[in-house]
Amino acid sequence: MIRPALVLPPEPDERWELAKQVGVTDAVIHPLEIGDGRTRWTYDDLRGLINWLEADGLSLSVIEGSVPLTDRIRLGLDGRDDDIAEFERFLRDCGELDVPVVAYDWMAGVRWARTEAHVESRGGSLVTGFDERKVRGGPESVATEATHEDLWDAFEYFIGEVGPVAEEAGVKLALHPDDPPRSDLRGIPRIATSVEAYDRVLDAYDSEYNGITFCQGNFAAMGADIPDAIRHFGDRINFVHFRDVEGDADRFVETWHDDGPTDMAAAIRAYRDVGFDGPMRPDHVPTMAGEDNHNPGYHTKGRLFAIGYMKGLLEATTN
Repeated sequence: MIRPALVLPPEPDERWELAKQVGVTDAVIHPLEIGDGRTRWTYDDLRGLINWLEADGLSLSVIEGSVPLTDRIRLGLDGRDDDIAEFERFLRDCGELDVPVVAYDWMAGVRWARTEAHVESRGGSLVTGFDERKVRGGPESVATEATHEDLWDAFEYFIGEVGPVAEEAGVKLALHPDDPPRSDLRGIPRIATSVEAYDRVLDAYDSEYNGITFCQGNFAAMGADIPDAIRHFGDRINFVHFRDVEGDADRFVETWHDDGPTDMAAAIRAYRDVGFDGPMRPDHVPTMAGEDNHNPGYHTKGRLFAIGYMKGLLEATTN
């Protein structure tokens, strides 16, 4: 069953109530902030968060964002085994607490990249965009010295170590595409950038616990046919980001969920065809009238619109 989900803050506010009012009970939680840019994911932190959510009628379905995965792991650097052990502890805690999915990424050095946050869209709403020409340059680093095979070797080592732990814990891993899905960004190689690359990802540990965050916007920027890609990956899709873009990995803008080039109804039918059973959340929504755009892509009104659109598509494609 496809379950509409929303990113919610780790402490209750009106967004928790709005989620329930539009019929959403699955929560996606980003890091628990403790100040100075640091995050924490101890067992007690997670236990307290889950208690709080459940008392309010919500379920923690996905943890994503800055999970305890370091560039020492992504780049295969000295000390990675200590960091992998910390990630495995985190997975075991999630398993004990019945957290079903952990979403992560393999973007070393530079993470998600956008160069524009005030692109005007329908009715004066604002969306984000990316232009590769605007991110060129920058200092060299240990990440720029890496090769694509360095990142592949590091990934295959990582998934070989943590895959059995995730399987034992009952926690499905969901690798998010590189965003944007370019072969490199500011001289740093990227590997999760194509359907073929994901075949290698999934072959590295052949288990449903080594799966995909199927971010539709990124796969669209790769040039993939979205319904075909959904059917290609089938039950290895563990989590969905429902969004769309206009353009490609070099230059794109986000779109309204009902106004992009992808046939979103066909995408929903494809998820149904492969028996996708998991959380699907709207991603990167427009900033609408009355919102200050201080957190582009994640304001409330656009997410509520997207949930309504998703629920309509789900109802329309039932049969």
